[in-house]
Amino acid sequence: MNESRIAELRRAKGWTQERLAKESGITVRTIQRLEAGNDASLESISQVARALDVQVGELFQSVQTPNFSQAVEGLESRTRAEQERRDSITQGIMMIFRGVGLLVTFGTVILGTAGGLGWYIWLLIPIYWGAGKVLLDAIIRLGVDPKLDAKYPLSMPSQSEGS
Repeated sequence: MNESRIAELRRAKGWTQERLAKESGITVRTIQRLEAGNDASLESISQVARALDVQVGELFQSVQTPNFSQAVEGLESRTRAEQERRDSITQGIMMIFRGVGLLVTFGTVILGTAGGLGWYIWLLIPIYWGAGKVLLDAIIRLGVDPKLDAKYPLSMPSQSEGS
């Protein structure tokens, strides 16, 4: 590769190399190498493109490798596939949470109307939906997301995750 546009795109955002490194999750040294037009892994290039909010191909003005466009297309399709897999897993977790929530809600209504258990049985509904949601979000962020990051390195946590 040559004639990297990374420095230009970074400066347009008003970012330092350190900020771009932080936003992309790669080292400052890798940013420096990319800005100098040196080779890097497609994953690193993809992370920089994602941080700068551009397509991978927009990072470079010209490319000396004839197979680069094929590699970029392959990377972009791999990124989409990984994101779809990750999203389906997190959506599945949310469906389970909602399904259990419906069972808790209906069970509480049945038990609450049957009588004999007191008014406090009705607290199960807001406790599940409120505290359960906070707990689920913590489990996703602290336990599930790191595992999905490792399994699908080109994907990102969904913005709609947890909604």
